[in-house]
Amino acid sequence: MRLLLIEDDIHIARELLLRWRDGERLALHAPTLADADAALAQGSFDIVLLDLGLPDGDGMAWLTAYRQRDPQGAVLVMTARDRVADRVMGLRLGADDYLVKPFAPEELDARIDVLVRRANVARTRAIRFGRLDLIQESSEVLLDGKRLDLSPREFELLFILMRAAPRLVPKRALVDALSERNLELNDAAAELYVSRLRKKLDGTGTGIRTLRGVGYQLAIAAPGPSGAPATPRSPAGDVEGGA
Repeated sequence: MRLLLIEDDIHIARELLLRWRDGERLALHAPTLADADAALAQGSFDIVLLDLGLPDGDGMAWLTAYRQRDPQGAVLVMTARDRVADRVMGLRLGADDYLVKPFAPEELDARIDVLVRRANVARTRAIRFGRLDLIQESSEVLLDGKRLDLSPREFELLFILMRAAPRLVPKRALVDALSERNLELNDAAAELYVSRLRKKLDGTGTGIRTLRGVGYQLAIAAPGPSGAPATPRSPAGDVEGGA
């Protein structure tokens, strides 16, 4: 289980990291919101543990922006703000749970387990993007209700992209995720499978955007003869239409 701990109190962070050092929970500590954004850009987490009073911004505002990027990721707010109005606002802005400090570490662990278990159950259901429905339990992808012929690696690749959509998946995170599923790949092999999947998706209304040196992103195909999605530009202006 991978956790992102966004907490500027070094004493709380140290206590939790020591508690989770057995390896069952792999926690990354982000003392600022900027650190949290950098960590999320490099990979996905099973749950985000969010303090609200951070040195570089307010957690509530960050939560709102995060929910726009990832509507499904589990978020547990843990804060000293104990007013009912604060708890209500946090839940309405997208928190899945709200824990007031000080709290017992055992209660935090129990709430984490509940949220991650709930998220895992939700992931077994169909994931929809455009005209595609991906059903993890049966390892099949449906296009307008009809099965799309994909290899096991193409299915896993599409699953990772669909679960993250519309967010971009960093290339390294994609390779690591496939490797965790016993699909050992290097960068060149990953590019090959992205290329093959892109061809399989031709005509489905969904395409794969590539940001050179950054990663991949599912996108609804723009109208046009090729049906290919518009390729976004990086801040430096580099674009890449291939794998």
